[in-house]
Order: sequence, then structure tokens, then C-alpha cells
Amino acid sequence: MIDGIVATDELEAYGHPNIRATHRSTLEITKDKSLTPRGDCILGVSATKSASELSEELKDSLHRGHLLVVILLIPGTGLFDYFTAKGSPGLLFTDSRSLVIRKSGYIDGRTIAIHSSKAARDIRRDLVEGLKNTSTRLRVIFTTTSQRYPNETILKHIIEGT
Repeated sequence: MIDGIVATDELEAYGHPNIRATHRSTLEITKDKSLTPRGDCILGVSATKSASELSEELKDSLHRGHLLVVILLIPGTGLFDYFTAKGSPGLLFTDSRSLVIRKSGYIDGRTIAIHSSKAARDIRRDLVEGLKNTSTRLRVIFTTTSQRYPNETILKHIIEGT
């Protein structure tokens, strides 16, 4: 194990024609199969996991306030993006339908991390365009680290491990 990596988990979701990813402060992935144009923070539907279904190791690490590194990628295309967010002892992980990462410090049952470096509108536009197709598979990798910032070794390990 690479020094500094505490926990990892991942999920898959799919694209949808109504994905816009224009929300300024949140990013969401949902198990719902459909999406209206109002869901401007959603990046993927038909997800394999929600906030409550993440691994206990990842949830424990986030409760300890560790840094979360999130990698979004569309397998086989070379399209990916990543960002960081922070855990908090106040996280609930109770929602069984979706998960949300926020730029703010607001916490509810869907919130898995706060003070994110990106929201939906900050995600690479070519990746977002790819997610407008229902057959596009989105792979989301979550890694927590005890370090304050993800160093190059940690990022390289996460990306090469995909």
C-alpha cells in the first residue's frame, strides 16, 4: 500500500441525455434511472452505489476528516478528471439513492464530502459531453489520504491502478 492512502472504493454510473453538469456548488451521482433537465448537478445515473453503500473503510476515513481524491473516467476513451474534497466527523452517509460532494460545508444524508475543489460545472466539458449518451459508462474512484494534499505518488498510484 502506498504511504498516505487510507481507503478506496469505487462505483459505476451511466450517462443520460439530460446531463448538463452546470451546478456551481454540488456534484451528484444517483441510482435513479431517469433525469430531468432540472438535475443540473448530476453526472451519472443508474449508479451501483449510494452514500449509504460506500465501504465502511472509506466512510470511517472520511469521518476522520481525511482528504478525498475523486477520479471520474470514461473507460477506453482517455477522458478523465479529478478533484479533491474533505471528510468531516458530521457526515451521515444515510441516503440510499444518491451521493453528493459539495463545495460548501453543508451536510445532509447524501453528502459524502465537503469543501470540494470542483462542482459539476467545473468538470471537463469533453467528459460531460461524453456523459450525454446512455451507453456511456462512468467509473468513479474514491481514495482517501491522510496527507493534506494528494502528492504525485498518490495520484500516480490511483490513476495507474485504474
